[in-house]
Amino acid sequence: MLLLGDGSPTRHLQLLTGEPTEVDVIDMSLIGMDNDHAPEQLSVIPGPRLRRQVWLRTASGQRLAYATSWWEASHVDDYLQNRSLPIWANLAKMRTELYRDIQGIYLGNNDVLAQAFGEDGPLWGRHYLFWHHGRPITIIYEVFSPHLCRYLGPTAIAPQS
Repeated sequence: MLLLGDGSPTRHLQLLTGEPTEVDVIDMSLIGMDNDHAPEQLSVIPGPRLRRQVWLRTASGQRLAYATSWWEASHVDDYLQNRSLPIWANLAKMRTELYRDIQGIYLGNNDVLAQAFGEDGPLWGRHYLFWHHGRPITIIYEVFSPHLCRYLGPTAIAPQS
């Protein structure tokens, strides 16, 4: 449900853990018109673009997710008035209504993220577009920590036949 839900993952993480979800901003960089190894749907976000990379973590410091979002650089401040807060917190504060359009779900391994989470994979991820007033405002790519199994239960992967 966390992967397919159209609600806020930061809000869901807060409800699961019982702790506020906080953001550690890793990077905010102008990338211009570069495709930045982003999902192909990046092409619908007008440029020049800004890339924001964050860790989502509990207030006590447990990393729960890694996220990258790509924004039209000239409009990012319209939606992220406080860049140190989760996207959900910014949008909720402004009462911004959005449509979350899930485009892809992933299960795989990434040694760098697994090490940063302090947990072995596999890792679940997804990417989606946010739409506001009929236009796309950002594409978001999220990877969730295996630590979440402590709250959700173990991941069972059926053998391939």
